[in-house]
Amino acid sequence: MSKYFGTDGFRGEANIDLTAEHAFKIGLFLGWYYGRDPRNGHPDGYKPRIVMGKDTRRSSYMYEDALSAGLTAGGADVYLLHVTTTPSVAYAARTEKFACGIMISASHNPYHDNGIKLINGNGEKMEDEVIDDVEKYLDGLYAPRGSKLPWTVPFATGEGIGSVIDHSAGRNRYIGYLISLATESYRDKKVGLDCANGSTWQIAKSVFDALGADTYVINDRPNGLNVNLDCGSTHIEGLQKLVKEQKLDVGFAFDGDADRCLAVDENGKVVNGDEIMYICAKYMQEKGTLGDSKVVTTVMSNFGLYKALDELGIGYEKTAVGDKYVYENMVENDHLIGGEQSGHIIFRNLATTGDGLITAIKVMQCMLDEKTTLSRLADGVTMYPQVLKNVVVKDKDETMGNEAVQAAVKAAADKLGDSGRVLLRKSGTEPVLRVMSEAQTARAAEEAVDSMIEAMRAEGLLVRVK
Repeated sequence: MSKYFGTDGFRGEANIDLTAEHAFKIGLFLGWYYGRDPRNGHPDGYKPRIVMGKDTRRSSYMYEDALSAGLTAGGADVYLLHVTTTPSVAYAARTEKFACGIMISASHNPYHDNGIKLINGNGEKMEDEVIDDVEKYLDGLYAPRGSKLPWTVPFATGEGIGSVIDHSAGRNRYIGYLISLATESYRDKKVGLDCANGSTWQIAKSVFDALGADTYVINDRPNGLNVNLDCGSTHIEGLQKLVKEQKLDVGFAFDGDADRCLAVDENGKVVNGDEIMYICAKYMQEKGTLGDSKVVTTVMSNFGLYKALDELGIGYEKTAVGDKYVYENMVENDHLIGGEQSGHIIFRNLATTGDGLITAIKVMQCMLDEKTTLSRLADGVTMYPQVLKNVVVKDKDETMGNEAVQAAVKAAADKLGDSGRVLLRKSGTEPVLRVMSEAQTARAAEEAVDSMIEAMRAEGLLVRVK
């Protein structure tokens, strides 16, 4: 695994890294795989049902058609949710017993990128074994048992050819599910929503209006080229301005496919994923619903979160970056809440993936039930200043293993001691290394990061700092 699919799907620039031909072949293989591969218990074949959604990128329509053509040619029926969120595809796959789900999105990336995310029938990230088989097929290295290379998927014929079916009803059921999660009316609450010109543009306002909120929406005019463009959870300044100018109680910003959510409090201050996890875990502890569950974080979570959880007596786990790894840890250890600083928050008793709309609903629940403001809920956690720089190097693995670079990492960590931390890691979605430090002061964090980058430069490994 990993030649094409990273931690969050097959992602790249549309028709350069990820082409329409890739999409057709992926669809063709999955249509055959779920209907005719004997390993799935159907040696004589049957017509699998596969659900698919997309975000608002111009290229998403191209990939939807290419995947649909491949899936139906492979013998599957395709159920189209049309423009919708990644979590809604996972919800439909899980609750309507689809063989699998497909989401077309590059999440928080700019419009010229796109991606194909595969979801299993339980609404979870696709198993590595299936991804491996898809990748082998793309490279001409896959053959079912008893067959020889080169092998291609046989096209379905006659009644075996699949159908493409409008399944807007599935998206509507998901909206109904979201509304059902709210425990109180949002009446008299002024709520701002930044839809990132993405997947939530037709969903978020419907949910908050139905719950009684006085809803203010920005960036809900997608044109295929403006998803995430100076908006959404990666550019939250517009929402901060809206909250302050309109004197709103709270604001929520989503990314392109709405598996992320960041919040803005009534003063216009950003409340990130780490703070949201703290607020919700504390609320669950107070209500007696957390039990022995720990908060599952990634190595990128802020040092301040861990100190705040220590004060509450709430345990935590650390995983590699990616909500996939967070969810795997939660399932393996029966934990209820986990996520990332970027806003991927998973409430495992409610969803199988990060869901920005569920996150917003849970934050509203904390505010309403506690009868307080978001700023007061976040008072108990103080984020340490963080400096993160992305660096392009000649070879990621060589740089990570370089003795001088590792010595610089250790020296920076030793200098900070218990007052901060450093981290050097490979990006799972970009050809860069992440160089990060957290410390009691921004200056100390900056110095730590620069010392590690300088070691790369001295060793002739650095290309540039992005």
